[in-house]
Amino acid sequence: MDFNTPINLISGVGAYYQQKLFKLGIKTVRDLFFHFPKRYEDFSNFKNIEDIEIGEIATITGKIADIKTIRTWKRKMFITEAIIEDETDSLRAIWFNQPYISNTLKIGNLVSLAGKIAENDKGIYLSNPSYEKIYDVADIERRETGGLVPVYSETAGLTSRGIRFLLKKIWSDVKFPADPLPINLRQQLDLPDLKTSLEQIHFPNSIEQSELSQKRFSFEDLFILELLVFKERQKIKKEKSFKVKANMDTLKDFADSLNFQFTLAQRRTILEILRDLAKPEPMNRLLEGDVGSGKTIVAAIAALATVKNNFQVAFMAPTEILSQQHFRTLSQLFKKFEINIGLLTSSGAQISWAGLESKATKKEIAKNCESGKLDIVIGTHSLISKNLKFEDLGLIIIDEQHRFGVEQRASLLNSNKKDGFAPHLLAMTATPIPRTLALTIWGDLDISLINEMPANRKPILTKVVAPENRSKAYTFIRSEIKNGRQVFVICPLIAPPAGDTKQSFSPLWERKSATQEYEKLKKQIFPDLNIAMLHGKMPAKEKEKIMKDFSQGEIDILVSTSVIEVGIDVPNASIMMIEGADRFGLAQLYQFRGRVGRGEHQSYCLLFTESGTKNATDRLDAIVKAKNSFELAEKDLQIRGPGDFLGFRQSGIPDYLMNALKNLDLVQLARDEAEKILKSDPELKKYPLIKERLAQFQQNIDILN
Repeated sequence: MDFNTPINLISGVGAYYQQKLFKLGIKTVRDLFFHFPKRYEDFSNFKNIEDIEIGEIATITGKIADIKTIRTWKRKMFITEAIIEDETDSLRAIWFNQPYISNTLKIGNLVSLAGKIAENDKGIYLSNPSYEKIYDVADIERRETGGLVPVYSETAGLTSRGIRFLLKKIWSDVKFPADPLPINLRQQLDLPDLKTSLEQIHFPNSIEQSELSQKRFSFEDLFILELLVFKERQKIKKEKSFKVKANMDTLKDFADSLNFQFTLAQRRTILEILRDLAKPEPMNRLLEGDVGSGKTIVAAIAALATVKNNFQVAFMAPTEILSQQHFRTLSQLFKKFEINIGLLTSSGAQISWAGLESKATKKEIAKNCESGKLDIVIGTHSLISKNLKFEDLGLIIIDEQHRFGVEQRASLLNSNKKDGFAPHLLAMTATPIPRTLALTIWGDLDISLINEMPANRKPILTKVVAPENRSKAYTFIRSEIKNGRQVFVICPLIAPPAGDTKQSFSPLWERKSATQEYEKLKKQIFPDLNIAMLHGKMPAKEKEKIMKDFSQGEIDILVSTSVIEVGIDVPNASIMMIEGADRFGLAQLYQFRGRVGRGEHQSYCLLFTESGTKNATDRLDAIVKAKNSFELAEKDLQIRGPGDFLGFRQSGIPDYLMNALKNLDLVQLARDEAEKILKSDPELKKYPLIKERLAQFQQNIDILN
């Protein structure tokens, strides 16, 4: 048999076990071999019974002197108890709800048992041990109770023991394929070959050998992913685009109309973008920068340069609130420059004719967009519509890039090619993403980094507030509001889970809800203040009104869910209060915190948590001390993994590859090696196995569309 042999053709795997294996995603021999252990039990501590100690994991060998199973009617549980004897002493072994064991193990059997030594009122015992019959005390072939024993993801009716048995059964009969990693590359990086790696993962000699073997497969997957990324970049470089030449007089007039000076980081990124726009190939650039670092102004300059070259701009944002904010911002910024801007969302449309705003229909937006009368169209997913056509789309700007799927981005690009010319692309994100990870997930994008905040920004003072200090925090909030400031209150949930009551103390109830907090603050804590609530399930017009009222200072406290993570700019807000702060990721907390400190006033971020766990304490301590968002992002990446860290699951990337992306050093190594090989052999003619593996990878994983 080989790697492609269907699992049901293995002797002994009938319909019952085939169904169980299918549930684990195991359909072929290859799937079985690549069903890696999630951890190992270390059963290498062999002991005589007289030498065992309470609390240790130990392996003992002896004969069964007695074994029986009883059912406890009080707890409706089966308990199997055996007495094991060796030359030094005897010991009880106890299993719970495994009555079949007393049919498998009989008095007089020589057995090897491995597990934790525990104690109850009857003395010490071996708790729920792994077991196997052996035929000699010196028997070294112990799959279940000797050395490192792998523990796999399981399903009802199929345990790790069964998976280990099946792997051992077929191992010597399988014909292994050629290793896709070149031997010189493996030797250079000191990585084992394919067969050795699989053997050391499933039947390890040591934990170090297992880890090295898993590193080998992580490297291989990252290496193939990086090859795919570089190949995509090569493909993009061959495309043509419109040359956008910057009119420096116009850009200087725009800069002079602003009431602030650009930071050095903004100036650098503006030059990078303008150089890209002037090239005959499409710009594909990711602009990274903290909340409040000035990304929108940089994007505005790119849009202005494009429009003044008689091309149109599409500006896509993930939420209606953010789209509306961009519409208002650009309408004000460009009102002296005779630029017409449209807003298109699922709930409505507007047009700003050179700064004069008016209501519009979606048909009017589509008509004026196709005729070229609209220079810039801002919107959500509504921009990806068959009904919306641009006359001459020169630039696509995507805000909060990671919130859009790859297919959505590609759809907007591909549907607006004209005469073989592709529009330029500027993607933006305020989520701090380690450069190595960003280059891997969005490897077709060049990266610009705004790593400098405006000079007049004061550091936001951040503090974790203990439950006993809550009343002091409320007093402080009241004093800030009295001084004319405003407050955000963020909660993890919209409403309490269905069925919970105030008497319920489930973990879900501890996750503060916006509706619950709104009622408490409005009726009990600040009945004299103007408090409003905002969440994603509200009608768009209601959300728009609340945000407008808050922006104009008519609301003192805004209680919200994470819907305000992007797109809310209220310079007068000076306090960000976060309930259940331990329930959010570090990057998300950093985003929330960036919603204050955008004006001249000293701002504060108050983190509330009921959790006292070390993990929660460490994470919140990291946000309190964080000065560099990218260092913080690396910590968040290690804690939560790329998918949850970015707030999305990249299309098609499986969990094992997501996990590999945590190791940024390995990602960089794979990237370097992939680049070397493609530079020397762009078509991979010397590496047919890599080329074949790349084709399979590209077919199975839809990453770059």
